[in-house]
Amino acid sequence: MPPHPIIQAVIDFSAGAIGGTACVLSGQPFDTTKVKMQTFPTMYRGFVHCFTSTYRQVGLSGLYKGATPALIANISENAVLFLSYGLCQDAIRFVSRMDKGADLSDIQKASAGSLASIFSSMAICPTELVKCRMQAMHEMEASGKIASGQRSTVWTVVKTVLKTNGPLGFYQGLTSTMAREIPGYFCFFGAYELCRSKFAQYMSTDKDGIGVLPLMFSGGFGGACLWLMVYPIDCVKSRIQVYSLAGRQEGFMKTFKGIVRNEGITALYSGLTPTMIRTFPANGALFLAYEMSRKFMMETAGNCGAS
Repeated sequence: MPPHPIIQAVIDFSAGAIGGTACVLSGQPFDTTKVKMQTFPTMYRGFVHCFTSTYRQVGLSGLYKGATPALIANISENAVLFLSYGLCQDAIRFVSRMDKGADLSDIQKASAGSLASIFSSMAICPTELVKCRMQAMHEMEASGKIASGQRSTVWTVVKTVLKTNGPLGFYQGLTSTMAREIPGYFCFFGAYELCRSKFAQYMSTDKDGIGVLPLMFSGGFGGACLWLMVYPIDCVKSRIQVYSLAGRQEGFMKTFKGIVRNEGITALYSGLTPTMIRTFPANGALFLAYEMSRKFMMETAGNCGAS
């Protein structure tokens, strides 16, 4: 018997939070490199140069700069995302006049993931803004966009945002975040479920029985499809969130046109290499932690209900 809807929601929320933690711990150095290359594409020759330069300048801690807000961002985003994902699947069943608990097609699950991303965007935007600013603080000082010597702790960045723009300042880049998340998570969940279906078909089992490596590959494949779909949007979002620290208040289209006009189309893909390297371990860890913890909690809830 399936658990009570409230217990199910708590399980989805908790499993998403655990998955988000695994995602950050395995992929943060690559994410830091990505943000640096997105916001200052002419400062580095490529991924290896950016990665090694950061390590030489500030050590391993520099590659984990912004890890605290990244953890908060990913825990909150994935907790809300997977909670909403479960609820949106029920909404899809209701609209499609399907029985509660009926299996959805891969396309229907992709649609549920896309719908769920609207809610996760609201959760991730403030923390991602703080993370991006901390990751690019060194480059902002080196380029003269802000005064040097500023301490880039979570609290100092939060205070600066509140002082300069008030609480709504944390939602700079929300439009581009939603523009990234809605199509991105359609591809993310769609590719993940499709890949799992193909593994299950090949191995003559169900999706839950494909094993750890196929599960992690499916998660990585979903992440790769997401980033290939929305990377230019993410680049614009990072520019808006980082450059607003220097007082530049520009919208999505103005920022997008400015990048293309002044730096060319290729600047929108700066930092794609570390993103694609990161996506398989990070998203593989995300879905492995999510699926395993969710399965454990579902079995525990089932056993408690039976007793």
